[in-house]
Amino acid sequence: MQAEVRRFGNEIIGYSTALSHPFLASTRVKTTTAGVLRLLADGEFHSGVALAQALGVSRASVWNAVRELETMGTAVYKVHGRGYRFPHALSLLDRAAIERALGPLAARLSVEVRTAAASTNALLLERAAAGAASGTVIAAEWQSAGRGRRGRAWHSGIGGGLAFSMLWRFAQGASELSGLSLAVGVALARGLATLVGPGIALKWPNDIMADGGKLGGILIELAGDVLGPGAAVIGVGINVWLSAGVRAGIDQPATDLESMLDGPVDRNALLAGLLAELDRALAVFTAAGFGPFRSEWESRHVHQGKPVTVLLPDGRSEQGEARGVAEDGSLLLETPSGMTRFHSGEVSLRPEREGVTRDT
Repeated sequence: MQAEVRRFGNEIIGYSTALSHPFLASTRVKTTTAGVLRLLADGEFHSGVALAQALGVSRASVWNAVRELETMGTAVYKVHGRGYRFPHALSLLDRAAIERALGPLAARLSVEVRTAAASTNALLLERAAAGAASGTVIAAEWQSAGRGRRGRAWHSGIGGGLAFSMLWRFAQGASELSGLSLAVGVALARGLATLVGPGIALKWPNDIMADGGKLGGILIELAGDVLGPGAAVIGVGINVWLSAGVRAGIDQPATDLESMLDGPVDRNALLAGLLAELDRALAVFTAAGFGPFRSEWESRHVHQGKPVTVLLPDGRSEQGEARGVAEDGSLLLETPSGMTRFHSGEVSLRPEREGVTRDT
């Protein structure tokens, strides 16, 4: 029997026992392109001759690899007589470095690093259907079809973001996983706070905020039986470094970790730290649900106690004051007609004086 439940709510972005998905095929990156990426990651100039000799290919192959990197959204400086370089040194993902940073936890998690994928969530959903174990993680340098909530594109250049998905299996079915994305948000906020300090906030239902802009997002997709057991594929995207080109493609205020720190970020250590927090939080959620996370989520809520507008999936909107979240993770909005719960929708801040909305 096949069943499908799709609810754009506070935690379940997609649910399907059929595991049908438009982005199951991963993107392949040529070996030469991956090699050029690795050699240019130091941010220094490398001549075409030196790159060709290091990789054992022709200069024409190097040129084609550079063109491929550019089509993937990576800027490459080309200076006659000096060669090629990236405008910014890149901290490339490395499985061995991630496992070292994980320490003993590496024995419980299975981490795979890919140069490119269509979507880490889609790929992990495919692995889940094939029986992949809880704790399987896929991270990719670049996604050709990276997605946010409600089908939106996720913008990130190579080395500029941290995109990964984690599989977690539950004995419960979808109806008992209310608030999962909010608990995941708390875990990620804890991990990010160890790096940048206080100031990491959360926006209902799935956004990570800092410095007045979006720092990251969460996309959770569920697979399995409606009544259980089930599997959650938890997709995470974090802005590490936003180039001018990537910023131009984002339609809302955004920030990144390197701007906040005014310096480089070790993406391998960052991923390990976030995985450790997720492992701890998911163990708690499995045993006790969203309850243990509720007060901390509210303390980080960027709109707590503020006038907001909720844009509903059917096009309607509701205005009121954000009063936190209920025990099931639904948004509590105090309206003229009383306290109202919302299980789905988009929230934007409503300035009291102007009476208009703006996304935050």
